[in-house]
Amino acid sequence: MVAVHNRHITNKHRFIGFFLIGLVVYILSNIVDEWRAYQGATVAVFVVAIASVILLTGYSGQISLGHGALLAVGAYTAALTQIYFSAPIWICFAAAVIMTALVGAILGTAAARLSGPYLAGTTLAFAVGLPSIANQFSILGGEQGISFDAGWPPLSLGESFTQYKWFLWIATLTALISMWWVQNILRSRYGRSWRALKSNEVAAEICGITIGRSKVLAFTVSAGIAGLSGALLAMTMNNVSPSSFPLALSFFIATGAVLSGVSTLGGVMIGSVALVAIPLIATSASDRWSGSQSLATVLPDFIVSALLILTVFLAPKGPIEKLRSRHSK
Repeated sequence: MVAVHNRHITNKHRFIGFFLIGLVVYILSNIVDEWRAYQGATVAVFVVAIASVILLTGYSGQISLGHGALLAVGAYTAALTQIYFSAPIWICFAAAVIMTALVGAILGTAAARLSGPYLAGTTLAFAVGLPSIANQFSILGGEQGISFDAGWPPLSLGESFTQYKWFLWIATLTALISMWWVQNILRSRYGRSWRALKSNEVAAEICGITIGRSKVLAFTVSAGIAGLSGALLAMTMNNVSPSSFPLALSFFIATGAVLSGVSTLGGVMIGSVALVAIPLIATSASDRWSGSQSLATVLPDFIVSALLILTVFLAPKGPIEKLRSRHSK
């Protein structure tokens, strides 16, 4: 009875927290300029992407280095659904989730037989090969890609309400709903099964958990969330092309998960903001030091690598868990 009461209080607090975040975004959307609105939408996109990696790696113990490819599947699915069915944006998002989850189920079936570096290598190969595959089909637009138009905001919001602010609203609302759903599933019996699987597969199997089925389910759910993130990213770019989803994107998302704390969703905003800020920091630094375009291209990868190494050494479980451990002492 006490546990049910505590769970009710926790859910209430989470709901209040999400509501306050939404309220802050609503207020800021009426204040910030176009560029800041675009950055805010991008942060929301990375929140969803990083959450998908944390669910897979932090809770089920499966390592993926190719989540950028899953984002691409979701983006292409959303764009094709709009082009060929003239579907509204929420139908495009739903199609992206379903299709990417199906792809994830196929990969997850292979993942159930692999672990550690073998699984990481398989997902990495998927991320490397997908852009080349996309270039071979005219339906996908080749290197030029295909468009994805989320449309203009309703006229009822006023003439001053711009498209990027509309993107910010859509991305933030989608991220909040996704985080709410992910938190609930991680607190369900499925989440408990994944944590048990990560801790000790033998003990989990003795307790009646079907290892293969649990791994496939975790990969499927994670892929579906990643596909939703890809659709959101396509919305902010108005275009889907192979160059929009390079291999570096997979490493960026993985780094964001490590910066957030791969074993908890609590720090997901930290990793998301860092991924958006890194290119800006790199551009500013290169302009100040040399103005070299080549330096501006290489510097983001260097900063990501440095942050990844520092985080692993100084806060391997993430900054949020580091703070919690300090307060508990």
